[in-house]
Amino acid sequence: MNPALTSTVMLAASSMVMTIARYAHLRFKHAPLWVAILGSWLIALVEHALQVPANRIGHSVMPAAQLRVIAEFFTLASFILFSVFYLREPMTLNYVISFAFILGAVYFAFWGPFR
Repeated sequence: MNPALTSTVMLAASSMVMTIARYAHLRFKHAPLWVAILGSWLIALVEHALQVPANRIGHSVMPAAQLRVIAEFFTLASFILFSVFYLREPMTLNYVISFAFILGAVYFAFWGPFR
């Protein structure tokens, strides 16, 4: 498989898993904090097992800055989906606008005129 595609898919999966690690406990506020922390760390271990190889694979074909921008894009996309569908929080216009700015960052990181 293409290293750029492999890395991108793994970074997307990593972002989804990390979003769960960071925010899933918010629906379980009755659970003790130590349980939330331990559960989050165990989930984050899976995220790390995806992210580290994704960056190693991706760095063979793109710079670290582009890998970071890809990861940030998927982190925000994962969070938006998670917050709307799992936490049932509304998607407001200011969030949509901020997401558009992140897409602008992706443009400039990969295809911008400043190469």
